[in-house]
Amino acid sequence: MIKFFYRIIILLIFSVLLLVIYLSIFGIETEKFNKQIRTNLKNFDPKFDVKLNKVKLILNPLKFNINIKTLGPTVLYGNKSLELETIKTDISLKSLLKKQISSSDVSISTKSLKIKELIAFSRTIKNKPELFLIDRVINSGYLIADIDFNFDNSKKIFKDLRIKGFIKDGSINLLNKNKVEDINFIFRTQNKLVEISDLNFNFKNVRFKSEQISIKNLNDLIQIKGSLHNDLVNLSKDKINELTKKFLNFNAENINFSSKNQFFIEITKKYKIKNFNIDTSLDVKNLSIKNSYEIKNFLPEKKEFLDFKDHKLNIKFSNKDLEINGKGKMSVQKDFDQIEYNLKKLNKKYSFDANFDLKKSLINLDFLNFKKEKNSEGNLKISGTYEKDLKFKFANIFFKNNINEFKIKKLFLNKYFKVESIDSIELNFIDLQKQKNHIYLKKVPSGYNIKSEHYNANKLLNDILLDDNSNKLDIFKSNTNININFDKVLIGDDVYINNLNGFLKFKNNEIVEARLSSQFNPDEKLNLSIISKNGNKVTTFYSPKAKPFVKRYKFIKGFEEGSLDYYSVKNGETSKSKLKIYDFKLKELPALTKILTLASLQGIADLLSGEGIRFNEFEMSSENKTSLTTINEIYAIGPAISILMDGYIEKSKLVSLRGTLVPATTINKVIGSIPILGDILVGKKTGEGVFGVSFKIKGPPKKLETSVNPIKTLTPRFITRTLEKIKKN
Repeated sequence: MIKFFYRIIILLIFSVLLLVIYLSIFGIETEKFNKQIRTNLKNFDPKFDVKLNKVKLILNPLKFNINIKTLGPTVLYGNKSLELETIKTDISLKSLLKKQISSSDVSISTKSLKIKELIAFSRTIKNKPELFLIDRVINSGYLIADIDFNFDNSKKIFKDLRIKGFIKDGSINLLNKNKVEDINFIFRTQNKLVEISDLNFNFKNVRFKSEQISIKNLNDLIQIKGSLHNDLVNLSKDKINELTKKFLNFNAENINFSSKNQFFIEITKKYKIKNFNIDTSLDVKNLSIKNSYEIKNFLPEKKEFLDFKDHKLNIKFSNKDLEINGKGKMSVQKDFDQIEYNLKKLNKKYSFDANFDLKKSLINLDFLNFKKEKNSEGNLKISGTYEKDLKFKFANIFFKNNINEFKIKKLFLNKYFKVESIDSIELNFIDLQKQKNHIYLKKVPSGYNIKSEHYNANKLLNDILLDDNSNKLDIFKSNTNININFDKVLIGDDVYINNLNGFLKFKNNEIVEARLSSQFNPDEKLNLSIISKNGNKVTTFYSPKAKPFVKRYKFIKGFEEGSLDYYSVKNGETSKSKLKIYDFKLKELPALTKILTLASLQGIADLLSGEGIRFNEFEMSSENKTSLTTINEIYAIGPAISILMDGYIEKSKLVSLRGTLVPATTINKVIGSIPILGDILVGKKTGEGVFGVSFKIKGPPKKLETSVNPIKTLTPRFITRTLEKIKKN
C-alpha cells in the first residue's frame, strides 16, 4: 500500500513537472482572458480598445508568473486603429488564479507602420503642438519598434517608457521647401533621452551619415548632440546654386568636397534655438569660383575662374560667432600658389589674417613701374577687420619679393574701396628700369607727408604727359592734402632734379591746388603751380630743360636743348592751353621729313636727318574737350624753316592737320622787300613766285597720309605771325 502511495505521489510530481515543463516551453492558447484585458485597458482610458486573437500563456516557474503573448492584435482609440505584431506582458499566478489580470510590465512590437498613420493615431490620444509640427514636417516613411513600459492601473499612467526600433525610407519637408529624403536610422529612447545611430539620408543628392546623435529632454531645454559627415561628393554649378541661393551669392562652377561635423544644439520649449555650436572639418579637393574682380592690371594672367585645390578647413560656429582656419592651393592665374588663412566673426565684426605664397604668380604694379616675375620669391601677408557698415580696415599689408618690400599700416577702405585713412606706407623696391626707389608716406593732422631719398618718376611723367586723365586720382573718399619732400628724382635718362618740395591739394579726387618746385642745379629751377578759382583751374609749368619732357612723345625724336613754358585753363570738361618751347633743335620728325621730301626741299630734309634743324621758338595753342583736341595754331620759326599749322585730333580715331611750311630764305626775301611786296609775290622771273608748300596730314593715328602742294603766295596770316615773332626778337 505504501509503495502504491509513493508511486502515486511520484506520478503526480512527475505529471506536474511535465506540465510545468510543457507550460514553460510550449504554453497554452486561450481566449478566456481577452475580455479582462479589454476591461483593464478601458479602465485606463474608455476610448481604448483592442482586438485580440488567442492569447498564449507561458509559465515562468522561477518568477512564479506567467508570460502572456498575443499575435497580430489591433489597438483602437476612438476612430483610429493601429495594427501590431505582438503584445507581451507578465502576470502573477496569484492574480491569474483569482481571474484578475493585473499587469505592470508590457512589451509591444509593431509591424511596419507608416509614420504619418502613427502620428495621426498619437494625435487622437493627445494632440500636442509638437505632434502637429511633426505631422507638417514629415512627408513619408516607415517605423518598426519595440515598446516596453510599466503600467500602473491604480494611477492610470505609463511609467519607464522604453522604445527601440528603426526608421526606413523617411522623407521630411524643410521650411525653405527643400526636402531631406531616403532617411534611415536606428533609435532608442528612455528616460527623456533619444539616441540615434547609423543615420543616413539624402539632401540635394548629397549623402550624409552619422554614427551617433543624442536628444535629451531637460526641464526647459532640448539638447541635441552628435556628428554628421559626408563622403567625397562632386557638385555641378546648377546643384551649388540650388543649395546656396537661399543663403549667399556663391557663383561657383563646381566643387568636390567631403566633411565631418560635430554639433551641439539647445532648443527652448518654445522651439527657439538658444545655443548652436558646430565644429566642421572640411576637405575641399577642388573648387572653382567665377572671378569677377577687375584685377588684370595687377595680375596680367588672370583667369575666368578662381580655383582652389586640396584645401583643409576647420570651421567653428558658436551661436553667432564664427572661426575658419584653412590652408591649401589657390590659382588666380595659370599656376597654383599656397595660401593659409584665418577668419573670425565676433558679434558683427570680422577679423582676417592671410598668408599668400606667390612664387608662381606674375604681379604687375604698373603705377609703381614694378613687376614680380613668375618663379621668383614672393610673399603677401594681410591682416585686418571688416565691419557691418562695409568698411575694410587693414591693420597690416606686407609684400616681399627678394629685396623688394612694400609695407602698409592701418589702411581703411569704405564699401566702394575708397581710402578713408592710411597710417603709413613704406615702399623700398627696384623698378623695371633697374632704379632703386624708397618712398615713405605718413599721416599727419594736415593730410599726408611723402618723403623719398630716391625716386624714379619716368613712369609717372609718362602717365601725366600722355594720359588726359592723369590728374584724376580716384582713390580717396574725402578731400586731402599731400606734402611732398623728395631728395632726388629721376625724370629722364641720367637726368635728375633735386629737392622736389611742395604740396598737392585734392578735392573730389582731383588736384585743385599745387605748388611744386625743384632744380636741376642752383641756376636751373623748375616750377609747377595749380590754382583753382571761380570754377577755373589754372596750371602753369616752367622747366629750363625741355628735353626730359618733350622726348616722351614717340613722334618726336632727336630733340635737344630748349626750355619749356606751359599754361592751361580748365573749366569743367574743357581746357585751353598754350605750350612754348624756346631755342631747341630737332634731328628727326617723321611727318616733317616726309613733307620736306615731297616738297623737293631736299637740302632741309637732309639737314633734319643729319645735324638737325634749329628752331628759335615753338608755340602751340589748343583746346581739349573729352576725347577731342582742337589745335587752334602751331607756329614754329627757326633759321632754316618756319611752320604754321592747325587742325584737330580725335583720340585713338582720327588726326586731321593742315598747314604751311616755308624755307627761311624765302621768308627773309619777303620781309626784306615789303615796300615792293607785290613784285616779290608776283615774281619777275619764272619760278620765283614759289615760296613754300601747303600740306595736309590726315588719317587714323597709325596710318597717316600726307599730301603736299607748292604755294606761290603766302597767306597774310603767315606773314603776320612771322612779323610778330621777328619783332619780339
